[in-house]
Amino acid sequence: MAETVDEISIDWTDENGEQQVKQVKKHVLTKGAWSTIMFAYQEKNRTSGEFGPLKFRVGRYQKRNGQYNPHSKFNISSIKQAGEIVGMLQEWIDELKDDESKQ
Repeated sequence: MAETVDEISIDWTDENGEQQVKQVKKHVLTKGAWSTIMFAYQEKNRTSGEFGPLKFRVGRYQKRNGQYNPHSKFNISSIKQAGEIVGMLQEWIDELKDDESKQ
């Protein structure tokens, strides 16, 4: 377990020492007792042994007894899905920003 947000990673190696999940990027959205972190990662394909397409995860971590423990996560399964999420969020932000400015 990690003691600091900077130590949190989703890299994962199996019992044979082979990396199964490779963290590509990490961005900390919030720090504190509850931290939120975004990751870009790849999983190894069991058949080919190659790392697959880019995926994304937003994870929440709770610090308890000096250690960060995973609490919840949301996986985004493809670049296409990530793009749709970004597009919809931008549309909502633009729409709601306009509504806020009218109040």
